[in-house]
Amino acid sequence: MPLRLDIKRVLFQRSDRVKGVDLHPSEPWLLANLYNGSVHIWNYVDQSLVKSFEVTDLPVRTSKFIARKQWIAAGSDDMMVRIFNYNTMDKVKVFEAHSDYIRSLAVHPTQPFLLTSSDDMLIKLWDWENGWACMQVFEGHTHYVMQVVFNPKDANTFASASLDHTVKVWSTGQQVPNYTLEGHDKGINCLEYFTGGDKPHLITGGDDKKVKIWDYQTKSCVNTLEGHTHNISAVCFHPELPLIVTGSEDGTIRLWHSTTYRLEQTLNYGLERVWTIAYLKGSNMLAVGYDEGTVLIKIGREEPLASMDAGGKIILAKHNDIQTVNLKSLPSDAELNDGERISLATKDLGSSDVYPQSLKHSPNGRFVSVCGDGEYVIYTALAWRNKSFGQGLEFVWSYDSSMYAVRESASSLKIYKNFKEDKTIRLDYHAEGIYGGALLGVRTRDFICFYDWSDGSVVRRIDVSVKSASWSDAGDSVALVTDDTLYVLSFYRDVVDQYMESGQELSEDGIEDAFEVVNEVSTRAQTAIWVGECLIYTDAAWHLNYVVGGEVTTLFHLDHPMYLVGYLRTLNRLILIDKDFSVISYKFLLSIIEYKTLVIRGDMEAAAAALKSIPATHHNAMAEFLEAKGYVEQALLIATDDNYKFDLAVQLGRLDIALSIAEILKTPHRWKQLGELALQGGDIEKAEDCCRKAKDLSGLLLIYSSTNDAKGLAELAVVAKEEGKMNI
Repeated sequence: MPLRLDIKRVLFQRSDRVKGVDLHPSEPWLLANLYNGSVHIWNYVDQSLVKSFEVTDLPVRTSKFIARKQWIAAGSDDMMVRIFNYNTMDKVKVFEAHSDYIRSLAVHPTQPFLLTSSDDMLIKLWDWENGWACMQVFEGHTHYVMQVVFNPKDANTFASASLDHTVKVWSTGQQVPNYTLEGHDKGINCLEYFTGGDKPHLITGGDDKKVKIWDYQTKSCVNTLEGHTHNISAVCFHPELPLIVTGSEDGTIRLWHSTTYRLEQTLNYGLERVWTIAYLKGSNMLAVGYDEGTVLIKIGREEPLASMDAGGKIILAKHNDIQTVNLKSLPSDAELNDGERISLATKDLGSSDVYPQSLKHSPNGRFVSVCGDGEYVIYTALAWRNKSFGQGLEFVWSYDSSMYAVRESASSLKIYKNFKEDKTIRLDYHAEGIYGGALLGVRTRDFICFYDWSDGSVVRRIDVSVKSASWSDAGDSVALVTDDTLYVLSFYRDVVDQYMESGQELSEDGIEDAFEVVNEVSTRAQTAIWVGECLIYTDAAWHLNYVVGGEVTTLFHLDHPMYLVGYLRTLNRLILIDKDFSVISYKFLLSIIEYKTLVIRGDMEAAAAALKSIPATHHNAMAEFLEAKGYVEQALLIATDDNYKFDLAVQLGRLDIALSIAEILKTPHRWKQLGELALQGGDIEKAEDCCRKAKDLSGLLLIYSSTNDAKGLAELAVVAKEEGKMNI
């Protein structure tokens, strides 16, 4: 069964023919060199043209970022290599590198070396720290040298592809090749090393329309991929997924499984011939250059695969390798700071029999499910032993660890109990995803349908297009995430049970009163988890928020994308992970949520008792929550900020309390505010006192003139003159 490939187009720019592309390792930049002699740098986040270099009147066939020097290098048909500073746009160096067209450049990962290849059949090594001296000339090919690449596992060696039908592997210190790989029937245009695991593989593509995978240790061809209908122009291994990516002059990009060599998908963006492909290690992005422009696509998920049990043991999937970190291993006196990476020892647990696309603990934490490649495997969490396996596009756990469901196809689900098949649900619609929890959720493009685990009956169909569904531990609430809204629904199990016992016939939409929408938040939620009756989520702006009783509170602003994996009650901390598998935590007091929940229920006596367990530093925030819920008097009792207490007292009309707070604040505008309120209430004496303390001359003029107080007016005139205020 095929891999589930989430493919998103990030950049689409029409232009003249693009012969080479490269991605910057830290900036959101795509470098494109054109047949018309120019080089462009595009920002793929805001789709803007960052820089443009008019290099030459002849084609520029290759260009590379040299990020550690803030340079770009470009090789062109005038036989010249040009180096530019991409910040200042200054030309750093120009030199004639070959006696014919320059086809390819390769930048050494650590040394100050640039490798060039040309139609003059030569490869040259240049040292920019040594005045761009040519350190070595490599001879051996008998036709154009189309591409050179350094071996990422041994950067002292590199490989070259030539139209002489051969691949040659070289060492940087010697002039002649170490060995030659032969097998293509026509010229070879492109090659790339495998960067992922330990496989000693090299991939090549040629004018014979074939793609070959080589083992460069045994010097043998491992497999040949056929299917393109024209010359192969670009090849690479996807840096994160088990994919081989090939581009051809037939206008298509083909994605092949790197283990089974099965064709997974064919992409065609309608820009004519493909000339070049570039990737960025540690990223899911691929840049493609065509006859008529450039496309940048993102394949696969950025979110790391990780799952945490209730005790703080996190299991991570890095490709097929399974690792674990344990928060229990933290020393008791460990200092944890919000937003800082937790230093934890990583332990190798084993490997996955399938390439993981989902990974999840069972509710009791004893098992871990891994799903991918159209199969699922259930492992024991402690020893990583295979407990069960089978065919399935997706796998989800029930609320009970003895039950789980598998989406076999778009129209068939299977429910298992105690690792044995229990029932099959046949669908009359196209299922795109499933979700576990208190009910089994099945998603289509237009709705989500919830089924009962025990008998497979429809509980409720909800007409909303969801991205994910997350159930609370108690099973009485569910969060539905859409592209722009987060819905929180209450689930009424007793209503469902009563309906079933009544013997009434179920409609295709299920039981109308089974769910009730209690909150609707306009946001683009990324990840969401429940902690008790509180929903915590990250949004598209990477804020860490929680929602209780319809009120959204932002806990923290995240400085880079992080993903929620759980809550550790022993530490009162939320646990998140980023794409580099760093574990980060943030303090989150469950007592605050318990307090807010009691307030929402109207149990103010229990809420007052719960308040004692909340640190005083949080009392003002609790007061603001009480005010929002209409409990202004209770808010005044627990507020700690004097300005806020003053506002609450005024809101309640408690001028006595407001006056005592104003004595502490001693700010003129507060006295003026009280003076106006006293005047409205007819308390002239108190109003006069407040206006004096506020030095509100206009207010005093109003009071004295209204009460015919000649003495007061005379004193006011003196004060106004002293302060230079002639018009009050």
